[in-house]
Amino acid sequence: MKILVLNCGSSSLKYQLINMENEGVMAKGIVERIGIEGSFLKHESESNGKVKIEEAMKDHKDAIRHVLEALVHKDHGAIASMEEISAVGHRVVHGGEKFSGSVMINQDVIDALEECSELAPLHNPPNLMGIYACQEILPGIPMVGVFDTAFHQTMPEDSYIYALPYEYYESHKIRRYGFHGTSHKYVAMKAAALMGKPIEELKIVTCHLGNGASIAAVDGGKSVDTSMGFTPLEGLAMGTRCGDMDPAITTFLMEKEDMDYKELNNMMNKKSGVLGISGVSSDFRDIEEAAEKGNKRAQLALDVYHKRVKKYIGAYAAEMGGLDAVVFTAGLGENSPESRATICKGLGFLGINIDPDKNNVRGKETVVTSDDSTTKVILVPTNEELAIARETLSLV
Repeated sequence: MKILVLNCGSSSLKYQLINMENEGVMAKGIVERIGIEGSFLKHESESNGKVKIEEAMKDHKDAIRHVLEALVHKDHGAIASMEEISAVGHRVVHGGEKFSGSVMINQDVIDALEECSELAPLHNPPNLMGIYACQEILPGIPMVGVFDTAFHQTMPEDSYIYALPYEYYESHKIRRYGFHGTSHKYVAMKAAALMGKPIEELKIVTCHLGNGASIAAVDGGKSVDTSMGFTPLEGLAMGTRCGDMDPAITTFLMEKEDMDYKELNNMMNKKSGVLGISGVSSDFRDIEEAAEKGNKRAQLALDVYHKRVKKYIGAYAAEMGGLDAVVFTAGLGENSPESRATICKGLGFLGINIDPDKNNVRGKETVVTSDDSTTKVILVPTNEELAIARETLSLV
């Protein structure tokens, strides 16, 4: 069975075609600038190399049509015809409280996703565009929705309720939802397999550390708490997001800087985080380079980032009443030995002792703690596309 995995953004579309017999990636690529002048498709086939296709694509239907044409192209394609595609797996950011797992997409699901769009106005509408486009271009092919929020629906009420008047939860569903759930679930299960223990017996903290970053407490294979909240803004300091802060700062800045709510929202989401502190970049490689050259604000940005990750690890270990493993994944988590070592420094009281030689690795599934560490620190490269494909296969 060959499954097409789609991840639709507001003006972009990432995709992979995966052969589930061996879980090999037959083709992958990205469409950028959908609906904007200069749109293009970067396509890579396992057997026929890379190609860049520059074409006007006014909407996601156009983009998906170009992706399908690339997949069956006689020169750079991966399959002979679209009939080889058995199912489509869609990444959907927000499922609200309606979805605690992946689902076959039908009209009832689409209606529910439309209702959830007000909770994720930047993410769910393009996800829906991809679904509508596939209904039209690939009629009859089964589709599955895999939700970023679903894994965290096992959180207990005292983890997801905010200390606001309860009627706001009842009327507007204001609560912690959490995100990156597909990644957190995937790497937790991988870590358990690497440790050779049933995940039901383990207490794991998973650290998805990229430009967007979140941490989850996974107790017995279930998410019991996570750092992102009602939106992906809460939690860690990130590439451009502020993360946790005193909420009164918002009204203070609106008054002092004469900001409206759109300007404030843009500032907190796009101009804050390590970019805001360092003034250098949202890319940790640039910040690390600047810090090495003596840039104090760049070093401060790294210090803030590392301290917040450490704080969440300690908090979640206390919440779960123990800790068996810490898992690092995503761009920074997988590729920065320095960050892993800094975050774990001083966590010996939790049974963590980083081995510098083992930790000197990037993007490889491995244990980076010493043999005598009672709590393992594990690097697991995330693979959300494969996780989505597996979920799709299990339902189809």
